[in-house]
Amino acid sequence: MQTTSVESEQFSRSVLAVPPLARDASGFICRENNEKIVRFIEAGGVSMLLYGGNANFYHIRPSEYADALQILSDVAADNTLVIPSAGPAYGLMMDQADVIKSTDFPTVMVLPTLAVMTEPGLMTAFRHFVEAINRPAVLYIKEEGYISPEGAADLVNDGLVSFIKYAIVRDDPADDDYLERLVDKVDPARICSGIGEQPALVHMTKFRCSGYTSGCVCVNPALSQKMLAAIVAKDYDAAEDIRKQFLPLEDLRNDIHPIRVLHEAVELAGIASVGGHVPLLSGLADSAQPAVKSAAEQLKALEV
Repeated sequence: MQTTSVESEQFSRSVLAVPPLARDASGFICRENNEKIVRFIEAGGVSMLLYGGNANFYHIRPSEYADALQILSDVAADNTLVIPSAGPAYGLMMDQADVIKSTDFPTVMVLPTLAVMTEPGLMTAFRHFVEAINRPAVLYIKEEGYISPEGAADLVNDGLVSFIKYAIVRDDPADDDYLERLVDKVDPARICSGIGEQPALVHMTKFRCSGYTSGCVCVNPALSQKMLAAIVAKDYDAAEDIRKQFLPLEDLRNDIHPIRVLHEAVELAGIASVGGHVPLLSGLADSAQPAVKSAAEQLKALEV
C-alpha cells in the first residue's frame, strides 16, 4: 500500500476506484474476496482505491473498523493508494481517528451528512479530525448545503484537505454554478470529479478537475483507464465513445440504487463474492437481478 502523500499527478494516471466491501455469509469482512476485487481492479491498471459509500462505511461497526483497515492495507499492492473513510457522525469519526492515527494511510475521507449539522460545525469537526489523525483528509462534497465553496477553500488553505471529491449530481454537468465557484476558489488540481464516468469528461475539461472516481471501474477497470487516458491526451471523441459504454450499468444504478447495484454487479459479473448488504441497506429485488447481471457481464466483456 502506498504510504506517501497523495499527489495531484496521480489522478491523471489512475481512476480512483470506489469498490464495494466484500463480506462472508456470516457478515464478517472477507479478506479473500476483497483481495480478489482489488487484484481484478489493479490488473486493469488502476492504482487508487477509495472505500466510502459503495463499501458502506457509513454503517461499519466500530468493533470491526480496525480489522477492516488492516485487511484493506494488507491486500493492496505496494504502489496502490488506499483511502478508507470515517464518520459521518462526529463522535464516530473521532473514535475512528484513534484507530487511524496508528496506521499508514496517507489520507482518509470524511463521509458527509446533512442530518444534524451546520457549516461552521462541519468545519470545526473536520479540523478536529485532521488534527487527531495528523494528516490531511478528503473533503467529500455530495449535496448542496453541506459546505460552501468559500468554506471548502478555507479548509484547503489551512492545509487540512488532501483533495476534494466533488459529487453533486446535475441534470447537465456542464451547468453547475457551485462547481464554477469552487474551481474559482480552489485549485482544480485539488478537485476530483466524484460521480463516475458520466460527468467526468465535462468535469475534467470545462472545470479542469484532476481526475475522476468510479464505481463501474470495478467491473471493467482497463476500459475506464482507457477513458481517463483519452481525456488526458485530449482525445475527447474516444473518451465520449467509452463513456457511453458504461451507460447501461450506470443507468441501472441511477434507476435502482447506486450502491446496491454496484455491490451485486461485482458478484453477478463473476469477479468475487461480495455477500449481503449491511443494514440499513438491503439487496436487490429478484426482478432486478437479470438486468444487472446482463449489464455487468456485457461491461466486463468489452475489450480494450
